[in-house]
Amino acid sequence: MSTHDDGYFDEHVAAGYDDPNAPENDPALIESTTALLAEHARAGSALEFAIGTGRVALPLIDRGVEVHGIELSRAMVAQLRAKPGGAEVPVTIGDMASTRLAERFSLVYLVFNTIMNLTTQAAQVAAFANAAAHLEQGGRFLVETMLPQLQRLPAGETLVPFHVSETKVGFDEYDLVNQGLVSHHIFLDGDAPRRFSLPFRYVFPAELDLMAQLAGMRLVERLGDWDRSPFTAESEKHISVWEKPA
Repeated sequence: MSTHDDGYFDEHVAAGYDDPNAPENDPALIESTTALLAEHARAGSALEFAIGTGRVALPLIDRGVEVHGIELSRAMVAQLRAKPGGAEVPVTIGDMASTRLAERFSLVYLVFNTIMNLTTQAAQVAAFANAAAHLEQGGRFLVETMLPQLQRLPAGETLVPFHVSETKVGFDEYDLVNQGLVSHHIFLDGDAPRRFSLPFRYVFPAELDLMAQLAGMRLVERLGDWDRSPFTAESEKHISVWEKPA
């Protein structure tokens, strides 16, 4: 498979995905993330949609949870395979909205805004249906995703910065008509600026709840962050858990 087939997550992106200075790779965050995931796995096995480089899966395995993965990018899986224990993780190459495994799991999870990588409502609905199909009776589907920062948009503007430093500038460009955004990352740490842009479809909690309902699941928990802080009107993200009835 060529890097083009890996979509936006080619070798270049995969090689820098585990940057230890990135906030999502903070050890304390990984600790709280895997603690909550293990709690919802309830001593069963888990399936990670978009398992990537194993940033979350490998430390979750260290907690005693058996983890399988689905991943579209072979370049990301190559990074997983190069890590200690990564070669033993069962990973199926495919689209998380449609790839179907024979196994059933007590937990399916999708973290770090990745539901928004599916840029149509139909694809997001399909991902919920696919999650439900992989769950045992009583199993749970957990999604972590940001909330669109529409309140930060100045009147008539569509750009919201999310990172500004000497080495990187990042901003989101909103498409308010089509419920989309493009995250632009401009890296300034080399001889010439590098730009990486990634499209998303942002989605609100109520819409996700309806997707879960269509897939036969019901909401059991919504948190503001991995530290179990409550979800409030000021939250910038949420972690939501839906259950397939027993």
